[in-house]
Amino acid sequence: MLVQDTRSLTPAGRRIVAAAEELFYDRGITAVGVDLIAEHSGVTKRTLYNRFGSKDQLVAVYLAERDRRWRSHVRTAVDACDSPAEAVLAPFEALRTWSGAGARGCAFINALAELPDPAHPAHRIAADQKLWLRNLFEELATAADRPRPAALATRLLVLHEGALATQPLALDTLTETTALARALVADDAV
Repeated sequence: MLVQDTRSLTPAGRRIVAAAEELFYDRGITAVGVDLIAEHSGVTKRTLYNRFGSKDQLVAVYLAERDRRWRSHVRTAVDACDSPAEAVLAPFEALRTWSGAGARGCAFINALAELPDPAHPAHRIAADQKLWLRNLFEELATAADRPRPAALATRLLVLHEGALATQPLALDTLTETTALARALVADDAV
């Protein structure tokens, strides 16, 4: 199923997606019903279903829009780097500016935990987002002429995901994680 681009939505459709994003991220996908989304977006359930067809499709649109913004944010961070080695660490720096106080971890990891069926359209979007990040790390490691860029990319992904997963703990693990990532990128024996 093709996921609708939010840039082509009506104002009511955009309000629905904005309300869904806030509610799904703050409360969880399975805990939020369409009644609550309709109420928070100021539309009727009928309008919600007319725009998206189902809650599953709305979840997919929410994650696709979040993914589009995240990828753009990361690409901006990569493009701002002065060297290829610095660019490998850009997703960590992007994470620092992406997440705010009260972050509940990664919306994509949360979605994968709540939607384990690989056939669910939102599950596929969340899984593809993680594969994209891993592939980006490999692309950046290759450009930085790092040895074994595939292995380095996997290790960097694990560190990045660990920093995301520990966000709700308020331990500032991102600082330590970024330092570990920097050491991995500098290590010629990876």
